[in-house]
Amino acid sequence: MSSVLFGSISTLADTSELQRRAFNEAFEAHGLDWNWSHDDYVSMLGSNGGQDRIAEFARGRDQDVDASSVHATKSSIFQELLRSSGVSARPGVLETVNRAKRDGHRLGFVTTTSADNIAALFEALAPEVTSETFDIVVDRSAVSSGKPDPEVYRYALDQLGENAADAVAIEDNPGGVAAAHSAGVACVAFPNENTAAADFDGATATVDALDADNIVALLKS
Repeated sequence: MSSVLFGSISTLADTSELQRRAFNEAFEAHGLDWNWSHDDYVSMLGSNGGQDRIAEFARGRDQDVDASSVHATKSSIFQELLRSSGVSARPGVLETVNRAKRDGHRLGFVTTTSADNIAALFEALAPEVTSETFDIVVDRSAVSSGKPDPEVYRYALDQLGENAADAVAIEDNPGGVAAAHSAGVACVAFPNENTAAADFDGATATVDALDADNIVALLKS
């Protein structure tokens, strides 16, 4: 068998600006005089983990902030925005999903975000994309380390009984590409609105839209 592994929420629907908005609304809710501009947020996207970004930002301002609590608020806001903002699948996603299924390849959604965020995403994208679309859905509860650590990819491959050489990953940020590359999985970079200028070292290709033929061809190369 072989597998196509989508690596983050924004490989399915571009939610990066919704994420930024949720952070800023969470800061306001916690009485913080922070507001991450577009440029601020873009500069933070070289690594994964919203709670870590909050904690690092607080340290830089010499402020004592409960990063976990702020991030929990951000997540709740983000989930509501997902449900109410009319998000849709990114270019080529549905075609790639349908082609993979037609050709007998398995599909994975391999993230280190929360199960609640994933549920909100699938609710927003239903009926075109749901949990039933995938043969495996991995969230952060399954692993001890987030990306760029390759643990989540190794876990998914093990659960699928798949060899790394028989899989291709799709990632929207440098940390995700690094995780796939470290796990030995070929990776197509599919930048979102806020990661388009990032350095995707290790990616097999960088694309603005998924091409189902090209993705499937990587599984046969």
